[in-house]
Amino acid sequence: MRRKRILQFVFIFLVPLALVFSQCLNSKKPAADPRGEQYAGSAACMKCHSNIAHSFLHTAHYFSTSAASAASIGGSLNSGSNAFVFNDSTKMVVEKKPLGIYQTAYLKGKKVASERIDIVFGGAKAETYLYWKGNKTYQLPLSYFNALHSWTNSPGYTDNQVDYGRLIGMRCFECHSSYIKQLPFTTQSLHQEAAFDKSSLIMGIDCERCHGPGANHVNFHTQFPEQKKARYMVSYQSLSRSQRVDMCAVCHSGNKSKMLQSTFDFVPGDTLDKFKEPDFLHSFVDSAKLDVHGNQTQMLEASKCFINSKMDCATCHNVHVAQRGNMVMYTQRCLSCHNQASHNFCKMAPVLGEAIKTKCIDCHMPAKPSNVIVVQTAGNGDANPYMVRSHHIAIYPEESQRIMAYLKTQKTTPLNVVGK
Repeated sequence: MRRKRILQFVFIFLVPLALVFSQCLNSKKPAADPRGEQYAGSAACMKCHSNIAHSFLHTAHYFSTSAASAASIGGSLNSGSNAFVFNDSTKMVVEKKPLGIYQTAYLKGKKVASERIDIVFGGAKAETYLYWKGNKTYQLPLSYFNALHSWTNSPGYTDNQVDYGRLIGMRCFECHSSYIKQLPFTTQSLHQEAAFDKSSLIMGIDCERCHGPGANHVNFHTQFPEQKKARYMVSYQSLSRSQRVDMCAVCHSGNKSKMLQSTFDFVPGDTLDKFKEPDFLHSFVDSAKLDVHGNQTQMLEASKCFINSKMDCATCHNVHVAQRGNMVMYTQRCLSCHNQASHNFCKMAPVLGEAIKTKCIDCHMPAKPSNVIVVQTAGNGDANPYMVRSHHIAIYPEESQRIMAYLKTQKTTPLNVVGK
């Protein structure tokens, strides 16, 4: 009788408890998002939005931050192409070693400094590199510019001195990544340096950086898949034009403003007034004094096309698709508004001929040199400008003349009717 009761106890209580315990041990719970429980993580978004998500994997936003590897570093690692000569006695070499890829400085042939590339910033037009030293990040002396097909000194660095000491702070990560946790300052010193939790870094611009926290959205639609109307997610179309522009202006409005709080806290529907000094945002903007690097939204807002229409950034840009360099597509977006039917068509169309289908952007949004980013290539003391397409849509006579001079050397066909 006693044995029977023991067996009953085992099967009724201990066996189920063991099963539950074994499931707990075997289940692999996804790692918590460092931004908090309200975030689901991009993997959860991909389950329902796979086409958009996979398309986004090819965009510059996605590659704004990546872990360093031979695949993510654009510059050559081959002997003879992996060196940068500063002067007769100093050179840098990018070397692949067992523990990673290093930027190594040599003075008169002797190694004097070497740090591993840990983080890659950028990739579409140029790349610069960071290394971890404890819980702080520093920029490395060499960068790579795709247009120059060359290693260069990092922007702002002199061409005659190796420098491993440029600290990279929160503001850089706010535009180049989706999140990193800044650690509390340990002293009250005026020279406090930003330190980070390495494990909290979310590389690239992910879904929730732009769309906001999505855990409630994911949980609801996972439980009720028959519900097709998006719940617990702010619709881009529901926002005002200024709110839509501010979503992009978080990173594309320059870095000169005094920050009031981290833009990692920005969610759709917010305004930048909460994050940056409002005097800068609301003051008169002289587009001629804005640098083409990082000030795209102010330049756009100063354009007649913007002032006299309802356009916003998404009128021309689909951030889910890699569209860089597609001049025909961008020109067609210009011609959707500027056409003969609307009586605002390009006056130069008759002489441009077929070129009107591709030259709107080059003529009215030309690539201009940045005043804040200038680099040198190895063995060349001359400054190489960093060219960025201006977002101040306007008439640039010098660009018109340059294009017309080019067309004179080509055989063009007059185009009588375009843009209908």
